[in-house]
Amino acid sequence: MKVLIAGGAGFIGSTIASCLVDSGHQPIILDNLVTGRREFCRGRLFYLGDIADAAVLDRIFDDHPDITAVVHCAGLIVVPDSVRAPAYYYRENVAKTLEFVDHLIGRGVTRLLFSSSAAICRPGDDFAVDEESATTALSPYARTKLIVEQMLADIGAATPLRTLALRYFNLIGADPRMRTGLQLPAPTHVLGRLIEAYREGRPFPVTGVDYPTRDGSGIRDYVHVWDLAGAHLRALEVFDSLFPAGRGGHLAINLGTGAGTTVLEFVDAFNRVADRPVATVAAPRRPGDPAGAFTRGTRAAELLGWRAGRTVAEGIRDSLTWFAHRGRILPDLSGTGITRPVIEPIVAQVAVTAE
Repeated sequence: MKVLIAGGAGFIGSTIASCLVDSGHQPIILDNLVTGRREFCRGRLFYLGDIADAAVLDRIFDDHPDITAVVHCAGLIVVPDSVRAPAYYYRENVAKTLEFVDHLIGRGVTRLLFSSSAAICRPGDDFAVDEESATTALSPYARTKLIVEQMLADIGAATPLRTLALRYFNLIGADPRMRTGLQLPAPTHVLGRLIEAYREGRPFPVTGVDYPTRDGSGIRDYVHVWDLAGAHLRALEVFDSLFPAGRGGHLAINLGTGAGTTVLEFVDAFNRVADRPVATVAAPRRPGDPAGAFTRGTRAAELLGWRAGRTVAEGIRDSLTWFAHRGRILPDLSGTGITRPVIEPIVAQVAVTAE
């Protein structure tokens, strides 16, 4: 199977690509390298360009008319950045996705996997959600995911496009073979900030200790990125069985472990894995951050035959291993703030030799 992965030079997209390669499939990578890394495309067909660039997309489909499905991982994901620059997030995540999808339909694509987020799910009093839970959005980032899902549902009702929205919970870990991992040297999510505190030998700020959870800290569903990649592989393999023949449609599936872990519990798990403990200090909530949620749904098991298999400790251990090796794989980035894309006017196809 030949699969186009938009955003395939990023953390998630590159891990999905590795999983596909390991299973005998061929990923085709499209990325504008705003946050993705060219180093993650070694040995893979790579197109430098933007998902809203019709010329780039035509080049890809002219070169590879046998692409059978598309995985859409391209987008911006940092909640505080979305609060500071909402127009930028709506342009990159919503407007460009509309252009992308419209062009895919014109090229006859009927299978699309969309990287959505559990941030759009409204949890109950126990912080559990499933695919039937009400939706909400507490940040511009989350709202972009919700708008895109609604948009894809409408498009699927009027065209042959079938979209499977895979709602990610909180990703940890790295490719177990250490081919790829988090590209940023200082990620802004819980594990990234915890590893930074560990490396610098300072206390870890727990952003929010007044949530109505069992210990006051936020609650999350931490899923290993390699498990997540396996869910995408399985979704591609069974895709046609999920939708009525000859019709478009839209379906959402939660991808999580089914277990809630508070931030303080996560720090405890980290301290059991790391060679030295990290202390904690209470800090104010970050703008746009919800209390959190975890999935209780069984749809992934029922429809995909998939369950997360790796533990939180394994995810932490793989993340620590990745950051110990990262400097030899990736040169440090200049910063971690928002970077507006600069796209080369002529798409470059790069077949990079493997190491």
